[in-house]
Amino acid sequence: MTAPLTPPHQPHQPSPDNGPWQSPPTGHASLHTKDATDAEEKPELKTDLRDAAVVLVAVAVLGVALGLLWLWLAPRVPLISNGKAVFLKDTEGEEAVGADGTFVLLALAFGAVSAAAVFWLRRRGGIALVVALAVGGLLGSLLAWGIGVWFGPTHDVVAHARAVGEGVTFDAYLELRAKGALLAWPVAAMVVHLALTALFGPRDPEPEWPPQYGAPGPVPPGDGKA
Repeated sequence: MTAPLTPPHQPHQPSPDNGPWQSPPTGHASLHTKDATDAEEKPELKTDLRDAAVVLVAVAVLGVALGLLWLWLAPRVPLISNGKAVFLKDTEGEEAVGADGTFVLLALAFGAVSAAAVFWLRRRGGIALVVALAVGGLLGSLLAWGIGVWFGPTHDVVAHARAVGEGVTFDAYLELRAKGALLAWPVAAMVVHLALTALFGPRDPEPEWPPQYGAPGPVPPGDGKA
């Protein structure tokens, strides 16, 4: 007797499980894997957006403290009146430049501290968190500028000169002449946060490759070179 032959219309095919290369899962398995990945990413995205919103609001509210500190520490520009006009008491004074410099230094400090606090509370970081820091810092700078101008000396210099009298020195209103100082806080926050993330942030694990995708297999005996 002879063994049955393979029918000509059904050629013998090797089992896919026997070969070193196996096809990726298809059909329902791929769909289930994709659904599971999406289900994991959605809660994570919601958490990132929620944390970013909290950071944005908290950083912006800190602008109140920056504005009050600027109002307290900024040098004043002294004015004097002769009864007919108002003049600078010290024409060579640098108080106006000092007010801008004080705002910049305070904003840089607020940016660094806020970035360090956010990194300490949430080391994982993320682009949403960095954007929230930057936008919150800009809003905080605008709020600080408004508070310093609003609660500072009056803008009506003529009325102020009449109220204090002729020959009496009084302070000019607080002004931020260099509007670029508003960017000091957000820039400092982004730079410090990115630096801390690069130095101390968590690292992604190294990918583990299967043996058939690059790891060398065992060398059969007798194949080694002498």
